[in-house]
Amino acid sequence: MNLITTVIIITLALSTILATLSFWLPQLNPDAEKLSPYECGFDPLGSARLPFSIRFFLVAILFLLFDLEIALLLPLPWGDQLLTPITTFSWAATILTLLTLGLAYEWAQGGLEWAE
Repeated sequence: MNLITTVIIITLALSTILATLSFWLPQLNPDAEKLSPYECGFDPLGSARLPFSIRFFLVAILFLLFDLEIALLLPLPWGDQLLTPITTFSWAATILTLLTLGLAYEWAQGGLEWAE
């Protein structure tokens, strides 16, 4: 047998063994929290009108904003291979400046304070 056939057979055998073990080994007595459709810590059967902390959502939005910053800056290393790398770096500097100013504004307004 050639190498590719051997690798495919080993992969299929290992996948089948692991899938079978993962199906039969776990305990089959799940508790109420495992059966719950939501595992976020909130009672799914309770009232939907419970108050939420707006600070939690502000921190989540800030996280998403800075996660987006990383996605926008990922192509930056390839920008120096363009004909005009100054344009790419100036746009990256503009993005970083705007996000830094936004973070400074949020900090000055007290939006990052978790407890008052």
